[in-house]
Amino acid sequence: MTDTGARRRGRPPRAESSDTRDRILAAAREEFSERGYEKSTVRGIAKAAGVDSALVHHYFGTKEQVFAAAVEVAVAPALDARDAVADAPLDQVGERLTRFMFGVWENPATRMPLLAVVRSAVNNETAAAVFRRLVAAQLLRRIAAQLDAPDAELRAELAAAQLVGTAMLRYVIKVEPLASVDVERIIARVAPVVQGHLTGP
Repeated sequence: MTDTGARRRGRPPRAESSDTRDRILAAAREEFSERGYEKSTVRGIAKAAGVDSALVHHYFGTKEQVFAAAVEVAVAPALDARDAVADAPLDQVGERLTRFMFGVWENPATRMPLLAVVRSAVNNETAAAVFRRLVAAQLLRRIAAQLDAPDAELRAELAAAQLVGTAMLRYVIKVEPLASVDVERIIARVAPVVQGHLTGP
């Protein structure tokens, strides 16, 4: 007799869907962090998540799409920067943005997922393109929209380059003394530079 309650292989009931997606994304971030984009596989992600690889394809599609979803979740706290500076006077945007971004990096809960996607983006062009598209669309253009300048997009990108470059040296490459100096000293020195990129002549 056919079991009418049987499901197609690899498909969870709806009640489990959210938990399964979260497990897959968590496993994907771990895989991309440890192995990088090129060496990670859908099969490896599925194994780490304890699911069939068909489920990974069902929820996310290709490896690039899994990475894009993992990136979006990982950088979501950083994308909130646009809200953190939304009501700031223009002469305070640099300090607010710098303080917010380093707050995200200083928090271990948000730093580890960011490290995973940044390392993959640095080592693989496909991963870098996914990261670029998301950050450009969700963060840089929205910050640029708040600036009253003909080169607003370039200004936002230069400000981001200052922040990302400093974060890379401190948290990824761990260059001393930058890696261990108090974050308030970094903010004090970087914020005026970011402000200059955004609103300077």
